[in-house]
Amino acid sequence: MNNGIAVVLVVEDSAIIRMGAVDLVLSAGYEALEARDADEAIRILESRSDIDLVFTDVQMPGTMDGIKLCHYIRERWPPVKLIVASGATILEESNLPMGSRLFSKPYDDHTIADAMARLLASDVSIRPAVEPSC
Repeated sequence: MNNGIAVVLVVEDSAIIRMGAVDLVLSAGYEALEARDADEAIRILESRSDIDLVFTDVQMPGTMDGIKLCHYIRERWPPVKLIVASGATILEESNLPMGSRLFSKPYDDHTIADAMARLLASDVSIRPAVEPSC
C-alpha cells in the first residue's frame, strides 16, 4: 500500500484495454500502475515494494504469458493478490496459483472492482494459518 491506498499493477498488451483497466482501478479508489507485458511487470515489481495486486491478461507477447507470470509472482512475492482476465484462452482457476481469481473478457467492471476489494481485504492463502504464539 502507498499512503494507505492499495496499489494495483495492470498488465495488458492492448493499449486500449489497458487504459480501460487503469481507469477501472482508479475509479475503484486504488493507485494504478501499468505494464504492457510480463517482463515490464516484473521490472516494476522488482523496483517497488508497495504493489498489493496484479491484474493481468493471459495472452501477451514477451518471455511469459499471464499464467506463468502469476506463478512467478506467487513464488517471488507471495503476498501479492492476483486477478487474471482472458479473452481467448479457455482455462480453469485450478491452473492458477491458489487464491487467484479468473475472469473472462469482456468482463464487467463492477465484478472486477468487487473482486479487487475482496482480495485486498483478505489474506487468502498467503499468510500462515496459525498465528505464532507469544
